[in-house]
Amino acid sequence: MKKGNAEPLDPKLRAELEALSSDDSPVDTSDIPEVTDWSAAKRGMFYRPVKTALSLRLDTDVVDWFRRQGDGYQTRINAALREYIETHGGS
Repeated sequence: MKKGNAEPLDPKLRAELEALSSDDSPVDTSDIPEVTDWSAAKRGMFYRPVKTALSLRLDTDVVDWFRRQGDGYQTRINAALREYIETHGGS
């Protein structure tokens, strides 16, 4: 999506959005069964850790090796660093 000034909404769409935003009635959930069995639930399935952008100097051969493994080399470098932390008693 392009940043900047968006084109104005057409009147029909604007009216529909205003109608939706003004309705404060509660949602009827009577047809949705209550979940009582959470045994198959997966904790943290959609969790994405906060990332920090930084400039880091690595040996060229190390970066080349990770890049040769294909797309996602930065993710694999992160995983390798995380494994090192876990192996060496990091918190």
